[in-house]
Amino acid sequence: MQHHDFSDSPATCVHCGELAAGPCARCEVPLCGACCIITEGGTKPYAICRDCAANRGTSLQRGWTAVVSWIALPIVVLVLALLVLGALFGGD
Repeated sequence: MQHHDFSDSPATCVHCGELAAGPCARCEVPLCGACCIITEGGTKPYAICRDCAANRGTSLQRGWTAVVSWIALPIVVLVLALLVLGALFGGD
């Protein structure tokens, strides 16, 4: 899983200059195995760089919260709309 910049030279780590093992999962800069940080809270571990870990942390909880809210929020709004419409027009 080498980062490829379409040159003949192999990718090197942006932090230490060693041969890169793969890209950062967030910003896609090349990283070696010693400079990457493994994420927490997901079903699959991902390697991220030090800069991304310092800026956004190593947890994936914020991303999962966004996914759940994009699914749950419209459902809650529709249920509330149905309850209001049922109360207004659902007279026996």
